Amino acid sequence: MTSLPKSLTTRLQQYIPALDWLRHYQSKHLFGDITAGIIVTSLLIPQSMAYALLAGLPPHVGLYASIFPAIIYPLLGTSRVLAVGPAAVDSLMVAAAIAKFAPQGSSEYLVLAITLALLVGIIEIGMGALRMGFLVNFLSRSVISGFISGAAIIIGFSQVKHLLGLKIPATESFIELLTLIVSKISEVNWVTLGLGLASMGILLYFNQPLVKQLKRQGWSDQKILPVSKSAPLLVVILGSLLVSIFQWDQGLGIRVVGMVPSGFPPLTIPTFDLQIWRSLLPAALAIALVGYMEGFSGAQAFASKRREKIDPNQELIAFGAANVGAAFSGGYPVTGGVSRSAVSFSAGANTGLASIITGILVAITVMFLTSWFYFLPQTCLAAIIITAVYKLIDFATLKRMWNYDKADAIAWLFTFGAVLGLGVEKGIIFGAMVALSLHLWHTSRPHIAIVGRLGNSEHFRNVLRYEVKTSPQVLAIRVDASLYFANAKYMENFLNREISDRPVVTSILLVCSAVNLIDASALEVLESLIADLRTLGINFYFSEVKGPVMDKLLKIGFVDYAGRDHFFLSTDIAMRELAGI
Repeated sequence: MTSLPKSLTTRLQQYIPALDWLRHYQSKHLFGDITAGIIVTSLLIPQSMAYALLAGLPPHVGLYASIFPAIIYPLLGTSRVLAVGPAAVDSLMVAAAIAKFAPQGSSEYLVLAITLALLVGIIEIGMGALRMGFLVNFLSRSVISGFISGAAIIIGFSQVKHLLGLKIPATESFIELLTLIVSKISEVNWVTLGLGLASMGILLYFNQPLVKQLKRQGWSDQKILPVSKSAPLLVVILGSLLVSIFQWDQGLGIRVVGMVPSGFPPLTIPTFDLQIWRSLLPAALAIALVGYMEGFSGAQAFASKRREKIDPNQELIAFGAANVGAAFSGGYPVTGGVSRSAVSFSAGANTGLASIITGILVAITVMFLTSWFYFLPQTCLAAIIITAVYKLIDFATLKRMWNYDKADAIAWLFTFGAVLGLGVEKGIIFGAMVALSLHLWHTSRPHIAIVGRLGNSEHFRNVLRYEVKTSPQVLAIRVDASLYFANAKYMENFLNREISDRPVVTSILLVCSAVNLIDASALEVLESLIADLRTLGINFYFSEVKGPVMDKLLKIGFVDYAGRDHFFLSTDIAMRELAGI
């Protein structure tokens, strides 16, 4: 009788991971969760408003997107510290996706934003349910880094207009944006610029110099964290006070956020127009993949520090549910913010309760404190965005890739250039295509080594790297890759060249220690090669064929075709029998 409830609980925990930490919650975790929840809230409120403006949406939409997603994710997600809400890159992608369909500030624009959140949620939930978390592996590290670096530059320059106090229409083209900024440079509002630069100065000072000073004075990390991370909130408060007291919005033309609606987020209904869904689907897919990559990488990084396990498919479901929650509560696409999660982790978050507390505190802010944001200068929000995204420009990774693998560096550069030249959506698609093309090119030319016996040992090594013993009658080669349609002909051409240079060769030995797969196209090439070599009086042998590969070769009849006595368990046995060495 007791096994059924236990089995049911285990099953429920698979779908609602929060049941685990809720059932075993310890009072000692409460202080860390409350502290982390409060600190992340102080960072999230100004960030979410700034990111909403980046997405072309009213600032309160960013606040709405920080309530239910922050509460839903910890119930379904497997990370206990991830802070879910609006993110810079996702916000830029939202603006790029829907600006072509409706003007910013219109009701249609908002409907498209919440519809996009719903689509992103459906895609992520569907991928998670179908166990398709592996698909994000097709976005390589080089593509993601190049994409985020290019997007960060676009994000930074998109905020220059607010920093300078210029009226510039939204554009997805980086070149057009630069041209517009240069053409309007004579219209700079110097007070706006001064306030924005002062805000950036405060943010940068709190980021590193203040931390170092406090450490020299003996402050602990637990005390430094709330102080250093309060900079965005401090900038918001100081900027709002200055504008309110001196009425700079009226006398000096400083643009402010204005009236922010108060009250609990209303129920919003996305559009279910299939034509609009089809138009938004490519962007939704891109946002879903990029958002998942950003959130999952952050969750995985912090989980590894506590030896916790992150389920990639469950994370997809949790992110998807968070986005669906945003769609029906007036928000827009969200994901796990790495910087906010780092703050949550450092502040002592132990369970998902920290994120739930953040969501509740943002809700209280929306219901009772929005009037405080009326005089908030847009230049202060621009400063928050710029100082948040400049660290995303990752030229260090490009340098490392260039020194290690030029192909990855080329993919990075192509993605980076495509994002700047073509826009964020086309840029990441183009980058992924370049990366896959380079991968196919690389794997179509696998490393092939002629090997010989190392001394009197059982080991065989590349003749170009070691002094080894070989036989003039037996050509032993090792292919360091699986054999498939793209590289099988390359192997065949290599063998034909080597055979033509060695007229006394009577046997070919293919060392398969690195071959994990032989597809149908490669199998046909091998069959044809064996038949051609037989006419020349040359036998073809195999050694060290892996079990799963051998099973398929036996099933298809290839082993009988090549000859069962032409397969050897090891290269050592093969060379002793074929060459006597």
